Amino acid sequence: MTFDTSLSIEQKFELRRRSLMADLFITGTNAITQDGHLVNLEMIGNRVAAIMWGPKHVLLIVGRNKICGDLDDAMSRVKDYAAPVNCMKLDKKTPCAKTGVCHDCSSPDRICNYWTITEKSFEQGRIKIILVNEDLGF
Repeated sequence: MTFDTSLSIEQKFELRRRSLMADLFITGTNAITQDGHLVNLEMIGNRVAAIMWGPKHVLLIVGRNKICGDLDDAMSRVKDYAAPVNCMKLDKKTPCAKTGVCHDCSSPDRICNYWTITEKSFEQGRIKIILVNEDLGF
């Protein structure tokens, strides 16, 4: 719903705020390492905020294309592939949307604002991950 173009920016932000108090938050991740670290890079931070705190349960649905060997591989995948492709998909006015390569830009449309690495959940069992044996998303 937060990508619904008929909603105002204020309405979209309110939906994002309310999602932090949901019983169940369903999302994905930019990358997951073989030892289970979740690596995300966000524009606004609402998705990673919900992963870290708020909803009683978090369900991540992750395609095999998001699995990376280690943190360096995961961060490269996010910065060098997922972020530029997402900028293209969202029609952002960033250098990477034009070239497909990260430029560490200062564009107002920049989506690369918040890095998070999640090692584990404080409330054990709050985060569940479903690995899907197909490529899903960027």
